[in-house]
Amino acid sequence: MNIIKIIFIILIFFSSAKASTIYNLIKIPNLEIYKIDTVNGLKYLIPTKPFQVGVRNDNVTCFDANIDNIKKKFNLVAKNLNKYESYFLKKINLKYVVLCKNLSVSGINSAGVPNFKMKTLIIDINFDENYFERILHHEVFHIINDSYKNYFLENEWKNFNPKNFKYAECSTCSDKLDLSEFKETNGFLTEYSMTTASEDMAEVFSFLIKDKKNLYEKSSKDPILKNKISFIKNNILKISNNFIF
Repeated sequence: MNIIKIIFIILIFFSSAKASTIYNLIKIPNLEIYKIDTVNGLKYLIPTKPFQVGVRNDNVTCFDANIDNIKKKFNLVAKNLNKYESYFLKKINLKYVVLCKNLSVSGINSAGVPNFKMKTLIIDINFDENYFERILHHEVFHIINDSYKNYFLENEWKNFNPKNFKYAECSTCSDKLDLSEFKETNGFLTEYSMTTASEDMAEVFSFLIKDKKNLYEKSSKDPILKNKISFIKNNILKISNNFIF
């Protein structure tokens, strides 16, 4: 009986130690390891209970998901993120992926929250299935952009657009939230891409990775979009000339 108690105490100690280690690394509480033996070195984490990080007016909140839902979505997430080789992930500073549900930033629903300083991407596994795979790459681009701001200059990007077009001050300052693709692009792939330059870049990148054939067909009739594709590709290749689109 004493041996069983000792084993139980040891398990609790190591579980607590792992949780503390994760928190010290990425400053998100209530997480545990889901999968770490991945082909590209990404570490997948899940919450054991809801967490909130940040300050009152700028906080990130997410909830623990049913383990069966995690299992259902994990293979889809891994299939998409396995696109990125370990050397590229190191360059852009992405190491940890947190899978949770009902993700929000300051009370506003969000598909993902990237934080290149903490090498972390938080993903809402309950996000709209119509766009879920594409949004994974959209959020990865934000990590890329934040890590290499000097490559993805917004003023240069804005020059591709018609002179009378203006982005909003921020993505949440606009009601243009639709992620469905335009039939007629006119330089923009979705309504959401019209919010800010960085969201526009992220949308182009997401199509470039997930729906390349369709993107090239659209750009064949849209010189603005063609310039945006070239901009994204050229600057990604500055980060890694081995990157395969």
